[in-house]
Amino acid sequence: MSSLVLLAVLAFVVFIVLAALKNKQGGGSGSVGFPYQPAKTLFSAAERSFLGVLDQAVGSEHRVFGKVRVADVATVKPGLGNSARQGALNRIAAKHFDFVVCRASDLAVVCAVELNDKSHSSQRAQSRDDLLLKVCQAINLPLLTVPAKQAYSPQDIRSQFLAAISPPQVGASVGT
Repeated sequence: MSSLVLLAVLAFVVFIVLAALKNKQGGGSGSVGFPYQPAKTLFSAAERSFLGVLDQAVGSEHRVFGKVRVADVATVKPGLGNSARQGALNRIAAKHFDFVVCRASDLAVVCAVELNDKSHSSQRAQSRDDLLLKVCQAINLPLLTVPAKQAYSPQDIRSQFLAAISPPQVGASVGT
C-alpha cells in the first residue's frame, strides 16, 4: 500500500513539474508567458509621411490601406497539385504590400503601392520586390513603386497613381 502512495505522490510531482514547464514555455492560456508584446509602430516615419500624401493624392474616390498581406490580394489558382499549391502560398504568405488603394465605393483593390527606400537595394529585398511585381502582373494589378525621399508632391503622386491605374491606350507608343 505504501508503494501505491509513493507512486501517487511521484505522479503528482511529475504532473506539477510538467505543468510549470508548459507555462514557462508559453503554453498557458493566460497572458503570462505568452510570447508576444506590442510592436513599436505600424509604419516607419517615412511610411507615415508618405501615407498622408498618398491619401491626398488618390482623392476621396479611393481609400488607402497599409501593410496588406499579398495573400489577401492574390490567391493561388485552382487546379494545382497540393505541393505546388502549398509552395505558391508559402511564397506570398509572409509578404505584404506597403499600401493598397481601393475604390471607396466597393473597396475593390485598384493598385498596390511600394515605397522603396535604401533597404530595397539588398539582394534579398530585390528578390522580394521581383516577387511582388510578378504577382501583380499575374493578377493584373498595377504596382506603383515610389522611391522614398524627404518630401512628396501630392500632385506628382496623383499623376503617377492615375497613370498606373489607367488602361494602356491601344496603339500608343511608349517612351517617345
